[in-house]
Amino acid sequence: MPHFSPEIEVKILTTQRKKIVFLGDSITWGFPWGPSESWVNRLELVLDAELINKGMNGNTTGDMLRRFDRAVLNCRPTHVVISGGINDVFCGESFDRITWNIREMAATAQANGIKVILGTPTAVDDPFWEVLLIRIREWMADYARANNIALIPFHQAFYDQDGGVKTELLLLDGGHPDKEGYRQMFEQIDLSIFD
Repeated sequence: MPHFSPEIEVKILTTQRKKIVFLGDSITWGFPWGPSESWVNRLELVLDAELINKGMNGNTTGDMLRRFDRAVLNCRPTHVVISGGINDVFCGESFDRITWNIREMAATAQANGIKVILGTPTAVDDPFWEVLLIRIREWMADYARANNIALIPFHQAFYDQDGGVKTELLLLDGGHPDKEGYRQMFEQIDLSIFD
């Protein structure tokens, strides 16, 4: 077995450490408390990696795509978690545009050697918006499966066994998780997807 000097060993360990960018909206950022209460922060406590929270309040998938080079590629990560879609639905964006934006981000990441992980939009306490979000989640699951991409089913944390939305995990706005909701989002993550 070759012998390395301490300086070389440190360099090898540093270059092998994972760096993960989390690209999303306010639910990635941790609204209203901020990143310290986000599901990303909970992940940081258990994962041996550098985690960079690039959630931005109000972002649509189009906004995320426009800042993809700056927010993701410039960080030179090993992984990117892409999670969004709720703001698109609220803004009346088309299903085709939402899915195109997500495909473009995933393809750009893969072309740059970055492992892609998709996170499904969480549930909202509005039946009309939920129908549209269910379609996006189903597309995400199919797309992830077809392209060998890992998927975090965040939405599962917000449904009871009868398929009803657990409103007790949402703030009064009906769209953002409360602190327990963020904790439940974290519980949906299979840590092996970061291997």
